Amino acid sequence: MLKKILSYGSVAGLIVSVPLSLFSVAFARNGHEPFAHGMIFGYLMMLIALSTVFVAIKRHRDNELGGVIRFWPAFGLGLGISFVASVFYVLTWEVAVALTHVDFASVYANMLIEQQKAQGISGEALAKFIADMEQFKTQYANPLFRLPMTFIEIFPIGVLVSLAAAAALRNSRFLAARRA
Repeated sequence: MLKKILSYGSVAGLIVSVPLSLFSVAFARNGHEPFAHGMIFGYLMMLIALSTVFVAIKRHRDNELGGVIRFWPAFGLGLGISFVASVFYVLTWEVAVALTHVDFASVYANMLIEQQKAQGISGEALAKFIADMEQFKTQYANPLFRLPMTFIEIFPIGVLVSLAAAAALRNSRFLAARRA
């Protein structure tokens, strides 16, 4: 089972990490920070990558277990794969930030401050928000804050995909194995 977790998790990790690193480098060179579309693209890539959870559970059910799997073993397999993929994602983000020297926290905080101003927030409320963003930038500079924050960008999606896949595939009639 560990071999499956590591192999499928590595595949999922590569599927999400390669585009992340390519886009991070490309956007850093151009000086652009496309958050709106970047976030949509990023989460779409996470979903595509984590589809390996479904494939792994189905193949395990059909090839090793004779077409039957219980919910908890399927969910556990999915969580393991999601964990490995999430570690790949975190490591890729750290390498991309180190290589490109992008100050993500400042760019992100400035974007949120501009959004608040565009919504008409001003005075004391805006000053408090700016202070909160300054605190965020300080916290994000600390790897003990940044690494878990990056991990929870992807892992909850893996949990949801694992839940859905385990719930669907525990029913042996759902996409039943074809017998030769």
